Amino acid sequence: VPALATEPQFAQHLREHLEEEQLLDGRYRLQEVPGDCVAVPVLEEKLSQLQLPQEMPCGLVWIQDPVPSRAARRQTPAQKLRDKLRQLLGESWSEELERDVPRTWQRHGDLILLREDSFRAAPWETLGPVLWETVASALGARRLARQGRVLPDAMRSPSVTLLLGQDGWVEHVDNGIRYTFDVTKCMFSPGNITEKLRVASLPCSGEVLVDLYAGIGYFTLPYLVHAAAAFAHACEWNSHAVEALRKNLALNGVQDRCRIHHGDSRQLELWDIADRVNLGLIPSSEEGWPVACRVLKKGTGGVLHIHHNVETLPALASPQTPVLRAERGPPDGAGSGGEAQHPTQGGGKEALGARIRPEWQRWAEATAARIRGLLAELHGQPWRTSILHVEAVKSYAPHVHHLVLDLECRPTLP
Repeated sequence: VPALATEPQFAQHLREHLEEEQLLDGRYRLQEVPGDCVAVPVLEEKLSQLQLPQEMPCGLVWIQDPVPSRAARRQTPAQKLRDKLRQLLGESWSEELERDVPRTWQRHGDLILLREDSFRAAPWETLGPVLWETVASALGARRLARQGRVLPDAMRSPSVTLLLGQDGWVEHVDNGIRYTFDVTKCMFSPGNITEKLRVASLPCSGEVLVDLYAGIGYFTLPYLVHAAAAFAHACEWNSHAVEALRKNLALNGVQDRCRIHHGDSRQLELWDIADRVNLGLIPSSEEGWPVACRVLKKGTGGVLHIHHNVETLPALASPQTPVLRAERGPPDGAGSGGEAQHPTQGGGKEALGARIRPEWQRWAEATAARIRGLLAELHGQPWRTSILHVEAVKSYAPHVHHLVLDLECRPTLP
């Protein structure tokens, strides 16, 4: 790090002068150097702008091991990253590059998963591998990957590029549950942590669960590990997710209480077996509703947890409808990695435990009626459906919310 060395009695005056001229490198402390002098760090990209008063005796030196200032030690990881990159690029640093540096990312152990829009400006390409090594060093990681757009296939495959490192397998811990997966082949949504926490609190002791869209076990594992489900049937057609699911069941010691059905859940050969069915697919799980009705126990019925993206009109001064309570209130949940995920209404944070929007209520009632019809057609007798709870998981897009409907389904008595 470049610095100006001067006699101790001039050090503070020199520091104030450099700060006033915006030449001071505030990341590092003033420190003693050979010759009974004190060195004041200078921004390397501003060296050409140095104009010092003649009466101030000083000379340019380079500090090999600069000591971070107190302010630098309080820096956020994003600030540290920008400072490292600014130092790397020197005079080539620009506002365009500043905007291109990410401020958020996902951390999975020693791997950082960057946002899709990170480091897309052309000047980054000239740095080559040194860019990714610098980013990893600044963020305390050994591997880097960058998200792309989710591929428009039926499996919603991720498009992730490994930038540094040879292996995409990572481990992530949520609520005491260990998940391992390959970030280049499987998706992991930290925004669903509130629903995973809620699932973990449901009273499932002794129940049989069918999870029609199990993935790597996002919801299957909370049902087995925390909600005490007796057994789970986990359906998944993505072979990469199935590989991760097998590992995750073993990692959490519940492999003996789960059977994996590898294939299209619409072709699932199960009937009359489930106390509870999880339909965790968005934007819609509607194609799985007939299967969910078929696997419910025909003598006693059970509960469906139906995920769906529901569009909400821009908020006007319209009245809201009281929410229908669940069997047990959901716990407060915060996302991992320092990111909290909260459902929102009208763009602001708001507790959703007390009220839901009219569009949500209409969707819940229409879904309940549709399921009631499917059950009656399947079994040749009337069924009743009761809305237990509508949960807002997160805002999915402008005016679109990811919701979960807890729907109790019971055969009517003769």
